[in-house]
Parts: sequence; structure tokens; C-alpha cells
Amino acid sequence: MKIAIDAGHGPQTPGKRCPDDSMREFAFNSVVARYVRAGLLEYDGVQTMYTHADNGSRDVPLKERTNAANEWGADLFVSIHANAMGSGWSSARGIETFTYVTRPASAVALATAVQRQLVKATGLYDRGVKAENFHVLRESRAISILIECGFMSNHEEAALLKSDGYRRKCAAAIVAGVVEAVGLKKKKEESNDMRVDKAGTVVNGNRLGEDSVLIEGRVYVPLAAIGKAIGAAVNWNNVTKTVTITTKGAK
Repeated sequence: MKIAIDAGHGPQTPGKRCPDDSMREFAFNSVVARYVRAGLLEYDGVQTMYTHADNGSRDVPLKERTNAANEWGADLFVSIHANAMGSGWSSARGIETFTYVTRPASAVALATAVQRQLVKATGLYDRGVKAENFHVLRESRAISILIECGFMSNHEEAALLKSDGYRRKCAAAIVAGVVEAVGLKKKKEESNDMRVDKAGTVVNGNRLGEDSVLIEGRVYVPLAAIGKAIGAAVNWNNVTKTVTITTKGAK
């Protein structure tokens, strides 16, 4: 699964900022994009690419973004944004997610899942799944959505958009929506593949109450319990990482 992650706009794009210039949209978009990428890479078979300049050195043109994703063969195109209304502060609020105007079923399913997860995670007003003739939705060959994660022009939501906690929350919700829509599976941790079985331990004909453990064909025994059964002292040196077993009468 190839997923193109698009942090909308660059830091110098005119108008893409809070009315008082206390935050530029790219500051939100690019950080969420990094968190989304990290989250998606925890799943089997996922590859990602950025369509934007992660260091904010330039605002990559829209045509260059979609061309790069198309040439790479992206399966999904996820464009991350923060919203605004007018040129000053306003009461506009909430989260909305867009598909192209033809409303492809696969894109609507993805947008619906992401929108639901974002609203659930943030508690912000649900503006719904909408359709627009945005370039990245029209020109991308992939299943494409554009997400607006709150209004930079709303005092309360601007404060959220500036916070790392909110950015992480949005990223986790976007990942959850993608996972839900396309059925991604988490990578198995190495420990999950390790076979671990309990094994009995018998000393001088008596079975110990504490079991040994069999891991990948190797038996790990409870030394303290064995030492007690044979009348030996068992000591652990945490500095040298050494177990010392001393039987009675030994010097």
C-alpha cells in the first residue's frame, strides 16, 4: 500500500496563517504529516512519500505534488490542512473532509472513516464529508481526500492547532481512519512470534512449585527455588550480571 502524504501549502504561502500570524498553516500541516507517516509505517506493507518539502524550503506547486504521487504509483493521497474563513478572526469552526466532486465510492469511504475518527478524537464540530474540485483531488490517480483539521481563524481552534497534543491527536485519528477504510494490519512484534511454554522442575524427586520456562527450545530454570531445594544460597550481582550459587560447607 503506497500512501502519499501531502502537507498543504508552504510556510510563505500568502494568507495561509492565523489572522495575527501567530501560526502559519504549514507549521501545523507538516508536523501532523510526520506523525501520520510514523503511525502508518507501523502497519504491514505500507510505504509512504511526502509530496511537500518537509523542511519548508518551498511551497511545492500542486501539479508537481500530484505528478510525483502519480509517478510513484500512490494508492492513497491524503492532503492535510488547517482551515480559515475570511481575512480576520471568525466564529467558523469544526472539521471537514473532502473528496472530488464525482464522489468516488472508495474516496467517500476513506473520507467518512477519517472524518469520523477526527471528530471522535477531537470533539470538534462535525462539518461533514464534502466534495470540491480541488486540484489534488482532481488530478491524483489515487484514492484522494483533503482534510481540514480546524480553523486557524477561530481563536479557540487556533490555540488547539498550535499545540503538539492536538497535532498528535489529529495524526492518530487520520491513521485510524485510513486503517479502518483499507484494512491495514499492524506489523507483528518479534516477541509475538516467540514460542513460550511452561516446563516442570523436579529436584531430588520433588517437583518445585515454581515452573521453568521453555523458550525456543531452551529451558530457563528458577535458580532461587532450586537453590532453596538443595540448601544452597543463590545471589545475584547486578553490577557484574553474575549469579553465584554457594552450597553448604563450600568456602
